[in-house]
Amino acid sequence: MRRKLRPPLPPRHGLDPARLKMPAEGPWTTLREHLVERLPRVTPERIEEMLREERIVGLDGPLGVDSPFVPDSFIWFHRDLPDEVDVPFDVSVVHRDEHFLIADKPHFLATIPRGQHILQTALVRLRRELDLPTLVPAHRLDRVTAGLILFVITPEVRGKYQTMFRDRLVHKEYEAIARYDPDIAMPREISSRIVKERGVIAAQEVDGPPNAETRVELIEHRDGLGRYRLLPATGRTHQLRLHMSGLGLPILGDDFYPELTETPLDDFTEPLQLLAKVLEFTDPVTGERRRFESGQTLEAWTDLDAWRRGP
Repeated sequence: MRRKLRPPLPPRHGLDPARLKMPAEGPWTTLREHLVERLPRVTPERIEEMLREERIVGLDGPLGVDSPFVPDSFIWFHRDLPDEVDVPFDVSVVHRDEHFLIADKPHFLATIPRGQHILQTALVRLRRELDLPTLVPAHRLDRVTAGLILFVITPEVRGKYQTMFRDRLVHKEYEAIARYDPDIAMPREISSRIVKERGVIAAQEVDGPPNAETRVELIEHRDGLGRYRLLPATGRTHQLRLHMSGLGLPILGDDFYPELTETPLDDFTEPLQLLAKVLEFTDPVTGERRRFESGQTLEAWTDLDAWRRGP
């Protein structure tokens, strides 16, 4: 296997620099000409400014405005950060050892950098706060879902923990709050086919061979609400939210299902009442059986008015 090139730029804000490989051939005389064509979302003026300020580097050092285009070469640079809405909730660490840590993520905080969420993500916060620049998640949670995520500390064993999730060797339990309907028998198994198209924000259930399975159990109910335990056998995008909505029991605070609604990023009222409560697995490094439980509770169950008001 070809060894991955080490970036000549250090991490910034807990983030590694972006890396681009130049094409094997092309009509460009200078690096600037190529980047203007390749990065249409960045203005030509900004590209030139970055080159003048030596913010773009190659293996041999900073590259300037007049640097030639070199086929098959690599460059590195830090992307400009978007203006972000501060997420006023902390990430707690449930467990940490030599190889991994378990974080308890709040609602509204994305797992990894993407789009408008860069610094306000669990990964970047933990890298910076714990000084763990090589930290990576073994799996992900939706931004609006709270609860447990496993992050790998040691690069050499990263694949073992990620493979564990890929091969469905992790027992996951979620809790959700939704309306209670005595006519909907519990517990029940749900099986359907879920597809998520690139560029489309919501997933959907379609005809075809099932690829998503969930067991739904009613833990307790009161005042027209139910507290449910959700046990996914698979991990399709938005699977639990779709399956609960398909039962006619959409999870409280779900602004995707059954109907997509726009919610501003700075609106922290009525968080999705879905919590990744339990992770249990056999440690692929030590062979030890591990079980971790979130310390969070779903506010709509304990104080419905406070859930609606937000922080």
